Amino acid sequence: MNTLQLADYLVFLVYFFIVAGYGYSVYIRKKTQSTSASHDYFLAEGSLTWWAIGTSLIASNISSEQFIAMSGNGFKMGLAIATYEWMAALTLIIVAVFFIPVYLKNKIYTMPQFLSERYNGNVAMIMAVFWLLLYVIVNLTSILYLGALAINGISGIEINLCMYGLAFFAIIIALGGMKVIGYTDVVQVVFLIFGGLVTTYLALDKVAELNGQSGVVDGFNYMYNQSGDHFHMIFKKENENFPSLPGLTVLLGGMWIVNLNYWGCNQYITQRALGADLKTARTGILFAAFLKLLMPVIVVLPGIAAYVIYTKGQLQTEMLGPDGILNPDRSYPVLLNLLPVGLKGLSFAALTAAVVASLAGKVNSISTIFTLDIFKKKIDVDASEKKMVQVGKITVVAAMLLAVVIAPMLGIDKKGGFEFIQEYTGFVSPGIFAMFILGFFWKKTSSNAAMFATIGGFILSVILKFLPEHVNLEFLYSSGFATQVLQENGSKLYEIPFLDRMGFVFVICVILMIIISLFDAKRGVESKGLEIDSKMFKVSNGFAVGSLIICGILVALYSIFW
Repeated sequence: MNTLQLADYLVFLVYFFIVAGYGYSVYIRKKTQSTSASHDYFLAEGSLTWWAIGTSLIASNISSEQFIAMSGNGFKMGLAIATYEWMAALTLIIVAVFFIPVYLKNKIYTMPQFLSERYNGNVAMIMAVFWLLLYVIVNLTSILYLGALAINGISGIEINLCMYGLAFFAIIIALGGMKVIGYTDVVQVVFLIFGGLVTTYLALDKVAELNGQSGVVDGFNYMYNQSGDHFHMIFKKENENFPSLPGLTVLLGGMWIVNLNYWGCNQYITQRALGADLKTARTGILFAAFLKLLMPVIVVLPGIAAYVIYTKGQLQTEMLGPDGILNPDRSYPVLLNLLPVGLKGLSFAALTAAVVASLAGKVNSISTIFTLDIFKKKIDVDASEKKMVQVGKITVVAAMLLAVVIAPMLGIDKKGGFEFIQEYTGFVSPGIFAMFILGFFWKKTSSNAAMFATIGGFILSVILKFLPEHVNLEFLYSSGFATQVLQENGSKLYEIPFLDRMGFVFVICVILMIIISLFDAKRGVESKGLEIDSKMFKVSNGFAVGSLIICGILVALYSIFW
């Protein structure tokens, strides 16, 4: 059984006390009369600096699904999985320029509030309930479950105890509100990045040892020479991993929907910037975009390193799952067990920091939506500010306890944890994004059209998921929008990659929403537009320069690893 040594536990305790102590000091320092105000508790209104916003975005985003599941995809398919991170950097710039100004100009604090003001209360309430279910049953539980699995694999601590510990730590931070979450995330990201870079450094050094050398440069060169197929960003149709990342779709198709919906229409993420002024919010988001460029070094390269070490005859037993079958998601925990005492504790702290920060951020968003969009509007419309904060805190505890109960039932299929989460979230994101993007920039978009996107987008996704079992899609295969799967009986089945499926559903939703909206306009149904001024989309020279640097880096990366 893998265990941590005394020195590892001491390093971890240092991390725990630094985060908990700093969080408590922030809570006490910021505790003024305004702490009973709901906007201050849920949004830290006007309190977060740009660097707190940027690091909080990363801390909330990077979790067990990246450290464990994305690293597993690095083992399985290589650097191509980094497109989620690198495309996110470009997406963040778009969100900062076009999305955040709309939210701030219209004083939007939650996503259901946006839907209520732009469409109507029915659309907002349906989506509020839907988001709560999605965040608790899918996101919160998957973060908790994958994180507990990773910690169990490193420390040998029983998996249920790992979940209890993670949940307890996250609750402590989340009960302090968004101020405490935002500022403790700064400390968490320091541990996350430093500990992650240490793991990557030692993993590459381990690879170099296979060739009788040492150091990061020798390790990377040997890894590149031995597994060149793992350093291509764009897959051809013949590649076995094409269904996961279907060619140019990662640059021109469904990947945009994944990222724009996640970073621009997601309470969990945008909440960090909604309490700030426009300049601070944009600077923080740009800082997060720069950090995003670094993430593949921390979460993907270790997976590729584990692949090279495995192909050279090592880690043969360690990489097997409980069923005795190779499990790529074990890559990161296995690498951590190769680290020396002390450094293992540091990397263990980095992984824990990522999980706890995401749990705290997610459960805070859950309490925000429930309190502001359900409790305040439907249960107790006259609730005082103090009572709303109390309800928010109760919701934090209740949601986390529910996740602890549900998490052991979570099933991760053979595709791996990261792809599992992306694909099944993708059943709803095309319709949601269509509803948001048309709601932003086309005033004629009607409430009926939004309702269709909410329900119809999900139904279309399900139909396209199971359509190949009943309809021959060879025409899609010949045009590059489907893959061929050979059944056990020798028959051929054509499957639509989930990123392409998301693209199809999004386009269909937009077209039908336009038709429905035009029909409503003819019937005299009025639509509610948002307050938009073209001047608010202008950016500062510093932001423009930073954006161009990020774009230049991305062009260089894709040119090198095409």
